Amino acid sequence: MTVKEIFETMEYGDAPESAAEALRWLVDNGSRFGHFIGGQTTEVGTTFESRNPATGEVLAHISQASQADVDLAVAAAKAAQKKWEKIGGKARAKYLYALARLVQKHARLFSVLESLDNGKPIREARDADIPLVARHFYYHAGMAQLMDEELPDRAPLGVCGQIIPWNFPLLMLAWKIAPAIAMGNTVVLKPAEYTPLTALLFAQICTEAGLPKGVVNIVTGDGAVGEMIVAHNDIDKIAFTGSTAVGRRIRQATAGSGKSLTLELGGKSPYVVFEDADIDSAIEGLVDAIFFNQGQVCCAGSRLLVQESIAEDFHNRLIARMAKLRIGNPLDKSIDVGAIVDPAQLSRITQMIETSAQSGKVHQPVAAPEGCFYPPTLITGLHGSDSLMQEEIFGPVLVSTTFRTQAEAVQVANNTRFGLAASVWTENINLALDIAPKLAAGVVWVNGANMFDAAAGFGGLRESGFGREGGWEGLQAYTKPIVKGKAVKAPKAFDKPQVLEVEGLDRTAKMYIGGKQARPDSGYSKGVYSSKGKLLGHVGIGSRKDIRNAVEAARGAAGWAKASAHLRAQILYYIGENLSARSDEFAARIQAMTGTTAGKAVQEVTDAIETLFTFAAWCDKLDGAAKPVPMRGVALAMNESLGVIGAFCDDRPLAGLVEVIAPAIAMGNRVVAVASDAYQLAATDFYQVLDTSDLPAGVVNIITGPHDALAETMAGHMDIDAVWSFSSSDISKHIEFESASNLKRTWVNNGMDRGYSARDWLAQSVEVKTVWVPYGE
Repeated sequence: MTVKEIFETMEYGDAPESAAEALRWLVDNGSRFGHFIGGQTTEVGTTFESRNPATGEVLAHISQASQADVDLAVAAAKAAQKKWEKIGGKARAKYLYALARLVQKHARLFSVLESLDNGKPIREARDADIPLVARHFYYHAGMAQLMDEELPDRAPLGVCGQIIPWNFPLLMLAWKIAPAIAMGNTVVLKPAEYTPLTALLFAQICTEAGLPKGVVNIVTGDGAVGEMIVAHNDIDKIAFTGSTAVGRRIRQATAGSGKSLTLELGGKSPYVVFEDADIDSAIEGLVDAIFFNQGQVCCAGSRLLVQESIAEDFHNRLIARMAKLRIGNPLDKSIDVGAIVDPAQLSRITQMIETSAQSGKVHQPVAAPEGCFYPPTLITGLHGSDSLMQEEIFGPVLVSTTFRTQAEAVQVANNTRFGLAASVWTENINLALDIAPKLAAGVVWVNGANMFDAAAGFGGLRESGFGREGGWEGLQAYTKPIVKGKAVKAPKAFDKPQVLEVEGLDRTAKMYIGGKQARPDSGYSKGVYSSKGKLLGHVGIGSRKDIRNAVEAARGAAGWAKASAHLRAQILYYIGENLSARSDEFAARIQAMTGTTAGKAVQEVTDAIETLFTFAAWCDKLDGAAKPVPMRGVALAMNESLGVIGAFCDDRPLAGLVEVIAPAIAMGNRVVAVASDAYQLAATDFYQVLDTSDLPAGVVNIITGPHDALAETMAGHMDIDAVWSFSSSDISKHIEFESASNLKRTWVNNGMDRGYSARDWLAQSVEVKTVWVPYGE
């Protein structure tokens, strides 16, 4: 084509990127790779092929790790961890800076190798992925530098097992490794079976950076290797990015192990376009949201929700724009859509569309070339219940529906079991900032999509997982409080004496559900006796029906999350004041139930009052943040309530109850609290205080009954968003296992009493939502 013809047609020409350097690197390494363990590359063992998805060409032979390889890697990480922690954050920072510079130095090689191995367009790897990799190491070098001063009460977890997917091989590696080693942990990382090459190149730059042996270890292989890492007894934390199904299995496999766990899982993110949006800009944003990386993005804007008044025009313009997309050789810098990562993934996408798209209209305005490619696809006319609107396709497939009102837009957007990301398009900033907090998503982009930065937390909720990566909030996943724990000892309630002494009239303590006293559904109760053999009263034996009723009441009190922080503070202060007025009564009750001294009983009541006042103070003090992201705009980190928290209290009759209620409701949550297994009457007395303190019905619900019998129901309930347990009963494993039903957050004691700070309680009481708001014309 001549220059004249190019100007007349405005057609793209070829702009090929040379793969010579990347192929030379492969050849220099014999195109055969062992693992990276203890700072050295191991001998090549049994191998599998790594292929270029665009051509089917074999790029290299990669070692399949055995249990012995994983054991060796974990041992190397464990041996290196204490020394790596001991050198301090400032020393660690120098190594992270070196890694960041070396990523930049080898940026072109990384980009081409990523494109060859993954199939993504070279311009995406070159302009988006690799710069962000370097940014993460630079940012977390700074975090390491500041750790000793800014996080003096936090310590590393130990050895971190990290399992990453194939859609962003090097970027996911950086998201996992950078914060982990910055905080003094060591890692054993498994890259995806399809895309191990850039991880192996990164292993080499670890050596170039002089990183101490064993700090970073990389083992390659299939899913079986990931299972070995998850199950290994010497690993202290698992960080997984991948499918929801696998994340659920990991949650169950790690239950009761004491391992810290973060999961970044699937998504079905809504892309909401209001009628006042700049349509052309919204379409360009949508092309980026769904066709970037061939739609193989967990936070892809795969569900288009467009206001009905502009839907026809929007779809027509979108189809015309899709017709201009170029699909083909990923190493061509003019290509918009590259190859699907593997024929197996291509087959899955194709099958999903062929079997489930009948209820809508399929638009594919541009054809895909032969090979592992799938054409950009729009499916219109779908209903919210259609499987393609609910299931993650993980390909360049956009499904669309319409809405009429703002309320309907929120309802349709939240009609999913996922909660990773969302985009809102409107020229009305008031509308955007009204909608953003209402969307069930960990990240919301206003008039944009796919905005990421190391300073801004990223992560989801619901079945998109839990935990954050990036920012100060992301460091919590790689640190723990510096507190010395002691084993919890279960106290024994006093038995019924042979000669029963009854004091006063019978007091039948009920449960507290929806602001009302409620008899146990089981119809059973048990006596509570003093150390002197007196019958103090009866408490109900709770059952699964009582839990269900309490959760329903808590769900009905959703307005509490919308109440102002000032109002919540006033009510907490009021609860504290009313408890203080009855402190002598509560102290006497505690002394009678437990047999403790009068002084200790008074101190427990004092502690409970202080806890209420402390978290009343925190109601309007837990600030969000405006993150310093590299753009003309702001990324707002907003603290939001989790929703409904189920909590098993420790065996301090009053303080154990108040300690879970106060921080939870201070941050706008509702609580279903199961009182102490041994000493319940103080909790049933406490609801009298709540009744006189203007607390809305359903915000706090109190159940009495055996913890081990109620744990399964609480943890498995689909309308509970988090479960805490400080019980002396052995229920931590059960809670973590059952929580996999909807991947709710858990916070359990694993049989240890640790004495958490107010900041720890607050961090467990909120979800951080990042709202990106670009500005300027």
